Amino acid sequence: MTDLATQDAAAVTAATRAAGTSFYRGMAVLSARRRVAMYGIYAFCRAIDDIADEDAPLPVKQAALDAWRARIIALQYGGDDPVTRVLRDASLRYALRRDDFLAIIDGMAMDAGAPIIAPDAAFLDLYCDRVASAVGRLAIRVFGEISPAGDRVAHHLGRALQLTNILRDVGEDAARGRLYLPRETLRAADVPPDPATLLQARGLSRAMAALATQADDHFAAAEQAMRECDRRAVRPARMMAAAYRPLLTRMRAEGFAHPERRPRLSPWRKLALAAQLLIFADRGA
Repeated sequence: MTDLATQDAAAVTAATRAAGTSFYRGMAVLSARRRVAMYGIYAFCRAIDDIADEDAPLPVKQAALDAWRARIIALQYGGDDPVTRVLRDASLRYALRRDDFLAIIDGMAMDAGAPIIAPDAAFLDLYCDRVASAVGRLAIRVFGEISPAGDRVAHHLGRALQLTNILRDVGEDAARGRLYLPRETLRAADVPPDPATLLQARGLSRAMAALATQADDHFAAAEQAMRECDRRAVRPARMMAAAYRPLLTRMRAEGFAHPERRPRLSPWRKLALAAQLLIFADRGA
């Protein structure tokens, strides 16, 4: 690495570590170059997400997102800061596709305006593709899998993770005036599409169970696609699935009876899961 590349790698690594998420530790299974690429992708996603979430007028947010679109398009000519320089290097090294970066920006734009309330199933699927599966399409290539099966892993695992997030955050989202459960699912369970009354709706657990079934189907399809991929390359993807699926299992075991509470794994369950992941990592090395 050149001095500048070393400084850029240190900058995105420090930014990811400072975020205090499990993502920083989870990427430790990767080689140094692949790890830095993932930290660059994380820093990019964090910057876009912050724009969507900030308390600013919509035109200001749109202008900031448009500025990032221009920076992504300009990556072919070089980067203008540590994040874009790391993304340019990763794009060249791992054949990352510009359209996936732009899809992530488009996904954040969907969240930047008026709150999403009971979207139709097609809108929700597009949203999941942009904010989750597009990230997966970038990540799976950094992990070392560029096959069509790798894209299928990203397609299904991204949707599985995002649907799990939606189920986990039903209460928090409702408090913010948001409702990501699809209108068709709500209608089938006789749940009014109103965040203000959502948690009191009798059919909510039924609607959540229906969406959980979709998430389970995507987890299963992702697992099937992983069997067609290089075992080592999809190790981080397997670890992400293993970290999220227990949340879905716990919510289902509770009958989705407490949507006002964000489900968390108990310390002993986290410890057992960590041990399982370490054993898997050792076998895959």
